[in-house]
Amino acid sequence: MIQIKDVKTLSAEDVQAAQAAGRVLVVDVREPGEFAAERIVGAINQPLSCFDPGRLVEIVGSASVVFQCGSGVRSLKAVHACRAAGVAADSHMGGGIGGWKAAGLPTERSGRSGGTR
Repeated sequence: MIQIKDVKTLSAEDVQAAQAAGRVLVVDVREPGEFAAERIVGAINQPLSCFDPGRLVEIVGSASVVFQCGSGVRSLKAVHACRAAGVAADSHMGGGIGGWKAAGLPTERSGRSGGTR
């Protein structure tokens, strides 16, 4: 796994609490098909394959973001890409959506909200 100094690896529960309190925006860096199949409610999709940290700033403004993916690898790469571009980013969700679902947290599919399987 990629190691980056001073990266905050947050648990699914921590991310959910911060999201519910309006402190963070979850940015899902999985591909569009993965995102459409199942996602965290309220997350936005910015696929790592075409990720542009500058564009991210245009979309989220000054909001604090937490990157999320399938397992935690791509989200860590997104933090690295932001830092390389001079964009402040230091948080990703360990375990990705798999960890989110394992924690029993709700997901959304095909435009509908639902529980985990």
